[in-house]
Amino acid sequence: MPKIHSSADLRNNYNDISNFCHQYGEPVFITKNGKGDLAVLSIEAYEQLVGRFKLYDLLQTGLDDVSAGRTMPAEQVISDLEKRRNK
Repeated sequence: MPKIHSSADLRNNYNDISNFCHQYGEPVFITKNGKGDLAVLSIEAYEQLVGRFKLYDLLQTGLDDVSAGRTMPAEQVISDLEKRRNK
């Protein structure tokens, strides 16, 4: 169940909202005039979220390479890496 607070709650109860975000790693949704306005989360949770997006992007790039036939046999990759290491 999402945690929802008004903008006045954010202003008046900042520490409580901050503690919740840090303790549970979940966002708090802030409303303004009864409508959704912001999602507040800890820096740690934000960095995890951004990291996940970067990982998904890398995975998609790999899937696109496979679909386009831009692949090499594992043995060749290992051989190439060993050659680079021994230079």
